[in-house]
Amino acid sequence: MKHVTILYFSFLLTTTLFGGTMLTIGQPAPDFSLKDAQGKIHKLSDYKGKTVVLYFYPKDDTPGCTAEACNIRDNYNDLLKRNLVILGISFDDQKSHQKFSQKYNLPFPILSDTNKKVAGQYGAVRGALLSFVGPKRITYLIDEKQNILHIFENVDTKNHTAQILNILNSIRK
Repeated sequence: MKHVTILYFSFLLTTTLFGGTMLTIGQPAPDFSLKDAQGKIHKLSDYKGKTVVLYFYPKDDTPGCTAEACNIRDNYNDLLKRNLVILGISFDDQKSHQKFSQKYNLPFPILSDTNKKVAGQYGAVRGALLSFVGPKRITYLIDEKQNILHIFENVDTKNHTAQILNILNSIRK
């Protein structure tokens, strides 16, 4: 009973602090304000009228996250041709993002969510055990009116661009 109580209160703490609710297709995407590697502030509302690929990833310069970022980088022109805005978000700080962006020549902003608030709003956190909150890899496709168009919960880091374009093609025939 003691373990169940601890897990329950950990769950409550996480859902209280980090939102804990999963967004659904058609729902408005929560606005946010986060800094990129150069300190420029990005708000989702700045991109109203554009389709946004908002991807959450666990950690800069790790194998899966590097594969995902480089896949998007290598196909960036194809994404731009579809008028997509790409924004990456992780818990890493600006200094880490600067190194990561420069090392892999990333042409899109990656944003720092060090307090995990935005990740919480988007269901991009996992764990709740005794205050541990880790990152979750998830991508949101957000339409021009800033509603959730699609949610990628099973991201293929080496082929994420293909996943994004396939969904766009099926939605916008």
